[in-house]
Amino acid sequence: MERYKVAVIMGSDSDLPVVKKAIDRLKSFDIPVETHIMSAHRTPERAMEFANTAADNGFGVIIAAAGKAAHLAGVLAAHTTLPVIGIPIKSSTLDGLDSLLSTVQMPSGIPVATVAIDGAENAAILAAQILALNDPKIKDKLIAMKSEMKESVIQKDNNLTV
Repeated sequence: MERYKVAVIMGSDSDLPVVKKAIDRLKSFDIPVETHIMSAHRTPERAMEFANTAADNGFGVIIAAAGKAAHLAGVLAAHTTLPVIGIPIKSSTLDGLDSLLSTVQMPSGIPVATVAIDGAENAAILAAQILALNDPKIKDKLIAMKSEMKESVIQKDNNLTV
């Protein structure tokens, strides 16, 4: 069984505090992660080359985080058949709505799975779920995570006093 890694690409180093949640969650599933900074507008050739070669370089999923115009996920998706997950980053303008719309409103044929604004942890979980289709170890870790979430809610309910 081939073990795939996940690429986490951010448009700017200022995105790292949000993106770190995805990196940490992927590592908790023992999924290899490679992180880069690329810009859809400032380094489009680099982004295109990365996407064109990502599958051959052992990646199974690409996560792309960007704010404002947020075209990074779409540029990457245009140049690969790998699943691309977009994380719209909350920027100083429009509270991230501009990023959300730029990430989610893709033309037919160039899908980008999009999580919530600053939803890096869900991006990592979605990437893990995609890889778990062919990796039982990741599937087991997802099952354990969901079980822990369930038990946490039950415990909180049991401890609830009003």
